[in-house]
Amino acid sequence: MALFSSKPSAPTASDLRRERRALLILRDERFRELGGLTLEMYRRDHFNETLIIERCAELVAIEARASEIEALLQGARGLRRQGSAICACGAPLLMGARFCPSCGRSLIEESAQAEASG
Repeated sequence: MALFSSKPSAPTASDLRRERRALLILRDERFRELGGLTLEMYRRDHFNETLIIERCAELVAIEARASEIEALLQGARGLRRQGSAICACGAPLLMGARFCPSCGRSLIEESAQAEASG
């Protein structure tokens, strides 16, 4: 038996909610820090544009991940109502999605292959 042969398990809904909650707390902290940083730069009359851009990019990345988690959770809720639509990687798929939100796999190619073989 190979040591790395099994795929990692997909995160549970509670794990995703916990991660989203932690990200939202982190986002709020980063917003406050950005405001304080900007105020201090104003007081010293010395703006570091690169630092502001880096901090804003970090905030955008945090919000993007939180949105991704929200989409996964919404998809999982929809799956309970609609039946099970799960990607090969284990992530829940949204209705009408063309790509997996987790691994990026094209769902259009897979559905075309399934129709051709079936």
